[in-house]
Amino acid sequence: MRPLRNRGPADSWLRVRREVESTGTSVIYAAVEDWLPDDLERPGLAAALGRDHKRLLEMTHVPNRSRFVASRLLLKSAAAAVLGTSPDELELAYKPGGRPHLRGVDQLDVSISHTEELLVVGLTRNGRIGVDMENADRRMLGLGTERQVCTPCELEALESVAEDRRNRELVRLWTLKEAYSKAIGQGLRFRFTEFGFTPEDQQVQMLRPDGTPGAGWEWSFHSWLAEDAYTLSAAVYDPGFGSRDGAADRPLLPAVPDPRSSER
Repeated sequence: MRPLRNRGPADSWLRVRREVESTGTSVIYAAVEDWLPDDLERPGLAAALGRDHKRLLEMTHVPNRSRFVASRLLLKSAAAAVLGTSPDELELAYKPGGRPHLRGVDQLDVSISHTEELLVVGLTRNGRIGVDMENADRRMLGLGTERQVCTPCELEALESVAEDRRNRELVRLWTLKEAYSKAIGQGLRFRFTEFGFTPEDQQVQMLRPDGTPGAGWEWSFHSWLAEDAYTLSAAVYDPGFGSRDGAADRPLLPAVPDPRSSER
């Protein structure tokens, strides 16, 4: 699986439909500007956003408003293309903790993230999905972040990474942890020091704090560099047979409350 670049509402959804038909899952990213309406007050936007329009009206920060609108339009359009319906027929709702879902639609799971200029959406028919994106050069190293989010094994592995690549590796680990937490519906309430991931030069696998395997065959994890500037990660739970049972909603490791902010 590789993330698919979307160029805006006029772009073809054929690749996305084919990928979901063949693998059950697709990850799509796009530029905010490609999905941002010229006028956020234009007629029809309220219908396009549904109940999210009320949330938009409560926002005052212009960049946040732009990313919010663009990401919802991308998600609903991508989901509608896969489901063979109109975006306006779909209503985006949120579970406790902020996990998005399509109200009344149980055959497609969704996830969403955005940062600065890019948006990312994850879709799967098979189980659960979580996606996350960050600027690959967002400064995390040296701020104490690694001690707050890394397991002992990850800290040891970070020390062996070349210094000029170490911050990007920490960003990659962060996005993987966020993607998994979103997939299980925990947002950022699941303490990141309770689970880790393999180093960048290995196939991505979840590890327990002591370095032993921490996830079964049902889980797959992926990280990519998008546009040479953004780290994008996805966590996918597929129990097989196209089933979507509740097992993915239960963390593989004990969830511990974390005072950080909720899922975007």
